[in-house]
Amino acid sequence: MNNQKKKIVVLGAAESGIGAAVLAKKQEYDVFVSDNSKIKDFYRDELIINNIKFEENKHSEEIILNADIIVKSPGIPNNVDIVQKAVSKNIPVISEIEFAARYTNAKMICITGSNGKTTTTLLTYEMFKNAGLNVGLAGNVGESFAKQVATKDYDYYILELSSFQLDDMYEFKADTAVILNITPDHMDRYDNDFSKYIASKFRITQNQTKENYLIYNADDESVTGNIDKNMKAKKYPFSIKVELEEGANLENDEIKFNVKETYFEMMAKDIGMMGKHNIYNSMAASLAAMVYNIKDPIIRRTLSNFKSVEHRLEIFQTIRGIRFINDSKATNVNSVWYALEAMDQPVILIMGGVDKGNDYSSLRDLVKDKVKAIVAMGKNNKKIVDYFSPFVPVVDCDSLDKAVMESYKIANEGETVLLSPACASFDLFENYIDRGKKFKEAVRKL
Repeated sequence: MNNQKKKIVVLGAAESGIGAAVLAKKQEYDVFVSDNSKIKDFYRDELIINNIKFEENKHSEEIILNADIIVKSPGIPNNVDIVQKAVSKNIPVISEIEFAARYTNAKMICITGSNGKTTTTLLTYEMFKNAGLNVGLAGNVGESFAKQVATKDYDYYILELSSFQLDDMYEFKADTAVILNITPDHMDRYDNDFSKYIASKFRITQNQTKENYLIYNADDESVTGNIDKNMKAKKYPFSIKVELEEGANLENDEIKFNVKETYFEMMAKDIGMMGKHNIYNSMAASLAAMVYNIKDPIIRRTLSNFKSVEHRLEIFQTIRGIRFINDSKATNVNSVWYALEAMDQPVILIMGGVDKGNDYSSLRDLVKDKVKAIVAMGKNNKKIVDYFSPFVPVVDCDSLDKAVMESYKIANEGETVLLSPACASFDLFENYIDRGKKFKEAVRKL
């Protein structure tokens, strides 16, 4: 394909944007990168080294709206002015994933869901790697997909896909699509309409044929209610509640797998991660591996040895008999539900941040049953204080350091301090990783 005269503009100069620019340059596009904020030094250096034109702290409309194609960072909403103007001019606006997929013949194993995406993606990647397959890890985790397509030559990619990435994908086809669960999240980005968010998640199934696979949670009504009988992909459900002929299900604490007439069983207690949600994640990853004929000894070994990812139910430290768990990645209510469900000690729950339209009612019974006190951290904790005060003591703090100190004062030996915020981190932190690291720093100071 001769792209020498085609103009491509990349909006956003972070991991996905830089990767898209590098790939576009390799494919001989006329590339321009535009970021409305300051570009980090690391990424600016990469643009300079690759001789890619760019601007920062602004969007130059005369250049952007003269593009043949625009690759947009998933962090930029579709309703911003420059994107709306591009759409009105019929300029295709696509994601980095959509763009990169055009330049690789690798098999795509794609994982989405409101919770558990990163754990399941990393677990699946480990299974493929342990099987000796030539596999890359990308999407919402790891190095940019486009950058890997430009510089590596993998046979398989395990891709974690957020709804924001899926929104800008059109021709992309998942060879295997995995839908873990769908619960309200990012409602601020979807006009507070849950059906729009569900539709976004189900874009992972678009373009699939009978040669492809769809792995999904049979216990999630938002998922099963939107599985269309006309979907052509071969379906493998997983469940901890009902017996299934094909796929994976839990029976008397034993997980039973059946894919392509290959059967094996494994005790749930032998999985190396805590919590019911990790049984779901383990089922989904194992089914994705079995689809590609990865043998059960490899799957068993990977499930037994795999530990939770950093910032996701990470048992960090025990001080004076008090266990501190970092679950900073829990940026929505459902994640906190799973975290509390996994707790086996009385909990002092640290939560709060930027509320994304949260409904806390699903946490009420677990909080009444398992939580000794809530310590709210954030610039505005009113919603948390108002909702939970009738059920448990709530302490209002305006910083993470204060929240950790207050939690330590409240907790006794044999109890757990759990950071599981249910909210985005942008009021006090760069992102959930920064929040998790600062939590661990605060704990170390105790």
